[in-house]
Amino acid sequence: MVKDLNQDIEKIITRGVSAIYPNPDNLREALKSDRKLKIYNGIDPTGKLHIGHMVVLRKLRQFQDLGHEVIVLIGDFTAKIGDPTDKMAARKQLTAEEVEHNAENYKELVGKILDTNKANLKFLHNEEWTNKLKPVDMLELASHFTVQQLIERDMFQERINAGREIYLHEFLYPIFQAYDAVTMDVDMQIGGNDQTFNMLAGRTLMKKLRNKEKFVLAIKLLTDGSGEKMGKTEGNIICLDDSPENIYGKVMAFPDEMIKIGFELLTDKNLDEINSNPRDAKAELAYEIVRQLYSETGATKAQEDFNKRFRNKELPENIEVKNVKSGQLLVEIMVLTELAPSKTEARRLIEQGAVKINGGKITDVDYVYQLFGENIIQIGKLRAAKLRS
Repeated sequence: MVKDLNQDIEKIITRGVSAIYPNPDNLREALKSDRKLKIYNGIDPTGKLHIGHMVVLRKLRQFQDLGHEVIVLIGDFTAKIGDPTDKMAARKQLTAEEVEHNAENYKELVGKILDTNKANLKFLHNEEWTNKLKPVDMLELASHFTVQQLIERDMFQERINAGREIYLHEFLYPIFQAYDAVTMDVDMQIGGNDQTFNMLAGRTLMKKLRNKEKFVLAIKLLTDGSGEKMGKTEGNIICLDDSPENIYGKVMAFPDEMIKIGFELLTDKNLDEINSNPRDAKAELAYEIVRQLYSETGATKAQEDFNKRFRNKELPENIEVKNVKSGQLLVEIMVLTELAPSKTEARRLIEQGAVKINGGKITDVDYVYQLFGENIIQIGKLRAAKLRS
């Protein structure tokens, strides 16, 4: 049992992990003790939960299975500020109604990955404590950070160099996120490595206000062939509530460069055993992701549906190959490839659910084509083209 526990711990703190603060050895020892850690991940309800969230939730599930207390914090307050991470302009501030609408199915979708029947999982909302702060409390919080600390963030420096504005409320985001960690008195925070600055702000405040160490575990990002992360603002989104067929088709459209990182972050498969044939490897990855989010039955059906349409060539005959550049709006590509006579018509077709890429239905009129290699785009049953990047 001790050997198995050690193996589990080693896997948890190494697979898909970008960095651990203060260091892996301290966390390793804490996990080997009888101590049960309180661990959290914050999710701002700025849109739908997507496959990037799945990466972090899988890591939380690993800690949950070891018996540690896991908190999923819904950032209904911080979402109204807008996380400036990696943004060259201030995020649009959301209303309370927008935040509530975005978060309405979060618990259900988180339950696809975490075990909601176990007592060691909690859902909390940071509005519960942040809205109780008085001006004097906010002054006290702000006094623990310097302007130099906050402005050193890469995206702020990039904005300064580009002559773009930095708004004062954006400085407050890491401070309020740090306050979340202190209020919940957590032992560790988990997030994507693009959140490292924010998570370390919580570590700083924890030391000052509670004289306590907070572990920070930063996870690698799921990025596509161009280095863009798979997220809701990058135009390459796979939502956790997409249909099994859509998820399967979108994974099959992954560039080959994403195969290894996809298996590392989204499966438990031994990375030395990944199929050397890219198409077969993506089929296995797509099956495994759908299986986790739905079921074996759902994954099998999605796979059969994909193979029926693409391996059995249930497509229009004489499909033309069109060379396109990745990074363009799909509506523009549809016009350039003569699959739609105008952007207006292209948007209408997308809104009606008539457009598919590799079998995955595209419903976002602002979808940015970020795929590499050769991919099949279909418009209804009669029009199709092979897009080659």
